[in-house]
Amino acid sequence: MSFITVDDAKTYLRVDSSDEDALIGVLLDSAFILCADVARLTEEQRSTLSNGEELEGISEVMRIAVLYALGYLYEHREEADHHDLAITLRSLLFAIREGVW
Repeated sequence: MSFITVDDAKTYLRVDSSDEDALIGVLLDSAFILCADVARLTEEQRSTLSNGEELEGISEVMRIAVLYALGYLYEHREEADHHDLAITLRSLLFAIREGVW
């Protein structure tokens, strides 16, 4: 996925080594899918973002939401409260979710 690279994710997470690159990659994909589901993105919008293309008004909000979800999943990998995460993501993605954007 080129929407957010593993290197960008590692910078956000403040991870210096490459020991957890595979884990970060999986969590990054999961975070993107979760955010896209919460935002109710169409397959076309998902594909556009996944290919690194911009969607006016959506790209930056999605980037923040994906990084937030990634950080949450990374830090709470043993005891993540997915319901709490989904509620927070709904708040972050409300405008996209409700079609205001």
